[in-house]
Amino acid sequence: YDRLGITFDLTLGESFYQPMLEDVVEELKERGIATDSEGAVCVFVEGNEAPLIIRKRDGAFTYATTDLATIKYRREKLKAESILYVVDARQSEHFRLVFEIARRWGFGDIDFRHVRFGTVLGRDGKPFKTRSGDTVGLESLLDEAVARARAIVDENDDAKPDGPELDEATRAAVAEVVGIGGIKYADLKHNRESDYVFDWDKMLAKNGDSATYIQYAYARICGIFRKGRIDREELRRGAGPVRIERPVERALVVQILQFPEAVDAAAAECRPNFLAQYLFETANRFTAFYDECQILPERDAERRRGWLLLCDLTARALKLGLELLGIAVCERM
Repeated sequence: YDRLGITFDLTLGESFYQPMLEDVVEELKERGIATDSEGAVCVFVEGNEAPLIIRKRDGAFTYATTDLATIKYRREKLKAESILYVVDARQSEHFRLVFEIARRWGFGDIDFRHVRFGTVLGRDGKPFKTRSGDTVGLESLLDEAVARARAIVDENDDAKPDGPELDEATRAAVAEVVGIGGIKYADLKHNRESDYVFDWDKMLAKNGDSATYIQYAYARICGIFRKGRIDREELRRGAGPVRIERPVERALVVQILQFPEAVDAAAAECRPNFLAQYLFETANRFTAFYDECQILPERDAERRRGWLLLCDLTARALKLGLELLGIAVCERM
């Protein structure tokens, strides 16, 4: 989790709820929600042929019992108003029943949402596994991503016209950011409910819908300010109206202004692919703007200042957007 930049405010494992399970079963029975059936305790839901078992014949509890206990605890102790379950789409029916029972139990004021996701597939169209057929370990996946990214970083840096720019430590740091960012973006850019094929080449592509492409756009902007020895803070302090003269400028401005909408939509629908698509399109529009507008050589001071401000705004949108997806950036690549 440290390597992925993930932190948790509070973690309560399944064992934490174990002492509560018997009380959950008894309370549901007392309220007439659960009944004894062939030695087990079940909840029958209208329109569903099979009941949801909350205590088996042998006295063992089920995942459903634990899920119901967590709902009670989160509402009464943590004062939860909304609970999101980020779980495989194949568990949709399970959560539909759990949510229905929770509402009957008196927790209908909670906004329950199953944020379901699809399956990662290999190129053969089957669930992604190693060559031996084992489940792919995350640590080894990250290691391979960083190793592949390092090869790309070395190749690109060695091929620069004026010679390599990055020292060993910087190359290693960039590879870590690009490799891990590539895996994250490849997962988040898809509709979360859809299955997708895991593809290393697309994941780390410098051109195309990848984190690398977006990170490179950000690094390119940083390079403009570095090469021109321009203080971005000073540029912002002296900011004024920007003169829009070309279609590529207008397209970039309009795109930047849509950043809040993209973030709001992604959050409201629990669909990070909305934000990922926005960032990819922003990088595309910046590339078109960069190709047409010779920023640093521009002799018109007002036009040059406006272009630099557009570069700065683009960089800020790209960096913040990637950070919201849990992806870092580099000022040099």
